[in-house]
Amino acid sequence: MSNFDSLSASEKYSHLNETVMNMLNKPGWGWWAIFAVDMMFLAFGIYCFIYQIYTGLGVAGYSHPVLWGVYITNFVFWVGIAHSGTLISAVLFLFRARFRMSIYRIAEAMTVFAVATAGLFPIIHLGRPWNFYWLLPYPNQRGLWVNFDSPLLWDVFAVSTYATISSVFFFIGMIPDIAAIRDTVVGKAKKVFYSVASLGWKGSSWEWGHYTRAYFYFACFATPLVISVHSVVSWDFAMANTPGWHTTIFPPYFVAGAIFSGLAMVITLCIPLRYIFKLEDYITMDNFDGMSKMIILTSSIVFYAYLIEFFIAWYSGNKYEYDQFIYRAVGDYALFYWIMMFCNGIVPHLLWFKKIRHNLMILFIITLLINIGMWFERFNIIVISLSKEFEPGSWGLYKPSWVEIGITVGSFAWFFMFFLIFVRTLPALSIAEIKEILPVPKKNGGSSHE
Repeated sequence: MSNFDSLSASEKYSHLNETVMNMLNKPGWGWWAIFAVDMMFLAFGIYCFIYQIYTGLGVAGYSHPVLWGVYITNFVFWVGIAHSGTLISAVLFLFRARFRMSIYRIAEAMTVFAVATAGLFPIIHLGRPWNFYWLLPYPNQRGLWVNFDSPLLWDVFAVSTYATISSVFFFIGMIPDIAAIRDTVVGKAKKVFYSVASLGWKGSSWEWGHYTRAYFYFACFATPLVISVHSVVSWDFAMANTPGWHTTIFPPYFVAGAIFSGLAMVITLCIPLRYIFKLEDYITMDNFDGMSKMIILTSSIVFYAYLIEFFIAWYSGNKYEYDQFIYRAVGDYALFYWIMMFCNGIVPHLLWFKKIRHNLMILFIITLLINIGMWFERFNIIVISLSKEFEPGSWGLYKPSWVEIGITVGSFAWFFMFFLIFVRTLPALSIAEIKEILPVPKKNGGSSHE
């Protein structure tokens, strides 16, 4: 039995508050060292971006006919990463899955930061980022409306809606916890910050009643976004008459892949966070076990989609479609294709074994491989189909330039910068919801599960 298990109900409540407050204490040298390294990578990414603006989009590795490359790959990858946050916080909340309670705040934060990262890449891809407002649906100085028939415009609506709802959902869920920090924190500046952020929360029964209803409504509102947003992203490809893209399997395939990669990223973030901040009492093996089982499910769907694509290409009788998938497996990008198949189709099935699900080091490595595989999945879909379309005379190969690689590395640094600031500024654990699964203290010092 751990020391936490031996505590009384009231002591467990106090221990939870102290644990969250300790995460918000002044960062030590370890956090500053990690943050400094992250800033170095971010600075290099910003340098690459400025260099591209100054020199022109020609410094990217684009070559006819591949005019979508690493930037659009990153866009689809980061939008996918964002999906598990909504799944864990909203969908599993509606299903009353208890294993979500300790991890959903981390997943929600990841969602907001991943969307903020994904939104950068369509702008970077433009080459002239100052013209990004041409995508917005309003009558600009040209006197023209945007093309509402374009799937690229649908992305604007889908991603902006997702960013708005997930941000509001994220903030609303933190209000009671921010108020708890407000009542404990020392320092005038911090007191003012948390007082404003808590919106005057006092914890009355009237406030709790409205809060729980509002949270439920937002969960219901956010749940369809899990399906709709990445379905819209998949239509960027499915609406084009390009071999390997023009298929109705893309929406469910993309949604399952997004949830798959997002769950892997949540575990990748939770394992070091659990170790650094000593959160073993709250982020338990049950949390990792539940997420691992969901990874098995989504991996099976994704791997099935990989295999059924070959059947669809063969059964369609379309030579271009069939040759495209043969080219993926044995052509110029075959290494990337088999990395994807291994990381997404083979490795996750190690999680069928409980000993592996409960070995955090192996689990961490598996989730890293999944994220690598999912990045290559998006690369394979985009680049391979574009490099070899219909006319042999227009075939060409694409190789990312150092500028694109630098901006990609910078995007990961951008994401982790927000996450590092988050864990030191806002409650990474939900105090209110974790207390729901703890025994309730009685006035006489005992405890009750009522």
